[in-house]
Amino acid sequence: MAFRAESPEPPPALGKGSTSSVLILGTGSHPTLPPRAPAGKASWDRWKTAWQRLCIAQLQKLFSENSKHKDIQTGEADVILECLGFKWELHQPQFFQSETLTKLYLAALARDTVSPLKELEKLLRAQSPGKTKERDPVKKIIISLKINDPQVTKFAFATALKSLYLSEADIHADNVLGVLASAHILQFNSLFQRCVAVMMNGLSPSTIKKFYLAGCKYKEEQLTTACENWLAMNLVPLVGTQIHLRKIPQDLLYKVLKSPRLFTFSEFHLLKTVLLWVFLQLNNKVQTIPIYETVLAFFTSFSKNCCFLDQDVGQRLMPLFLCLHLHGITRGKDLEQLRHMNFFPESWLIRVAANHYHALENGGDMVHLKDLNTHAVRFGLLFTQEHTTHSETIAIYGFFFEIKGIKHDSTSYSFYMQRMRHTDLELPDVGCENSPVSLLAERLVRYEIRAQTLVDGKWQEFRTNEIRQKFGFTKSSCKSHASVGLCFSFLFLFISFFALSPPTIPFGDRWFLIFSALH
Repeated sequence: MAFRAESPEPPPALGKGSTSSVLILGTGSHPTLPPRAPAGKASWDRWKTAWQRLCIAQLQKLFSENSKHKDIQTGEADVILECLGFKWELHQPQFFQSETLTKLYLAALARDTVSPLKELEKLLRAQSPGKTKERDPVKKIIISLKINDPQVTKFAFATALKSLYLSEADIHADNVLGVLASAHILQFNSLFQRCVAVMMNGLSPSTIKKFYLAGCKYKEEQLTTACENWLAMNLVPLVGTQIHLRKIPQDLLYKVLKSPRLFTFSEFHLLKTVLLWVFLQLNNKVQTIPIYETVLAFFTSFSKNCCFLDQDVGQRLMPLFLCLHLHGITRGKDLEQLRHMNFFPESWLIRVAANHYHALENGGDMVHLKDLNTHAVRFGLLFTQEHTTHSETIAIYGFFFEIKGIKHDSTSYSFYMQRMRHTDLELPDVGCENSPVSLLAERLVRYEIRAQTLVDGKWQEFRTNEIRQKFGFTKSSCKSHASVGLCFSFLFLFISFFALSPPTIPFGDRWFLIFSALH
């Protein structure tokens, strides 16, 4: 180690301080006094602060440039830092990477030396090029730093100080929050950004909450954005299957539910995930993920006189459920669960039922739904490296589609959707029993296909434009005109399909029902 920590001892008596001087580096290597200060205390304070900032910036620039060409100091310390009950021995020029330590050093130099200018001149001469290895002795300065942040442990702070000497000092996910807090207090920006990078690369169900809160605390937008993007992909397929779902802050969950990047296998999958999050908030003693029937029984147990969202405990959660596309839940079995769980206001359920009724009456036209981002029926595929092909069948108002991904070779993939005949499907096997079937030969669909994955540690999105296409049964019309083609390797690829059926016919359509009893 290039610095040393000792057990605390009574600090030596310091000499009487002189009047504080504000120093500034001139164009040469020597410090100069700033111009005459303006009259008045407020003006003096502003003047002093501005010059001090400039002085610190120039000192840091000088010492950071010189430190690149010098070996790590291991001899007698230039500064003793008293912090966290230890005395840390630090050297020039390393500690000048910290703005906080630089400020403390300059303040102590002005306070505890008879001639701070001469001491600073010695310091600067030692950094001048062409000097011999022997340098003039510079007065050893003792500085103190009080830290009240519980995140800053002695180990984390030691790691931060070590990083003054070793730019690649190891930072692990289990102590990165403490190192980040230490870097923030020390105003050690390069270390702070290294910690942010470690956190962005270490997002997981167990770390997402604390890393997101750290990003909010320090107003680090790239970290909070990374947390939002990661959760938008992993909320349903990963976090929603683990007890860590309970820890997701409500404001983060709300942002993710509003995000156009949100991935879900279907709208009902997303609803079940959010219901589970609510259940875990209200049942703190539950330590394992319950089965869905347990969640349903819990909400069904509330008073029948008032649905859950209209009760006091549910009012604050209502914005979350306003983000959902409940009209995208079309299976009869799923709609029955919505009605019986006593969770949603009656007006919501009536609106969903009315939308379905009008769509069925008008041959599948979604007359009242306009915007793909806020109204689309959403479906998704999670494609892994092990998949050669992967597909799901979806049903929308009597029309059946297959959403499909194909692996062509080790780095080439394509994803598309195509219309299917109901006679080609085993309806109970694809969850479409009791489903209406349309006899229309063509169906106009507005759709968009998006693929999202991590590429070199950053989320990349590949998407089609919004397409309007008539899907038929012929070879030329059954497959989507637009598809997403990718040529790179990945671990997980999240494929989202967004679809709406705009009005196409004025007089409705012919339907017939297939009942499970017929199969």
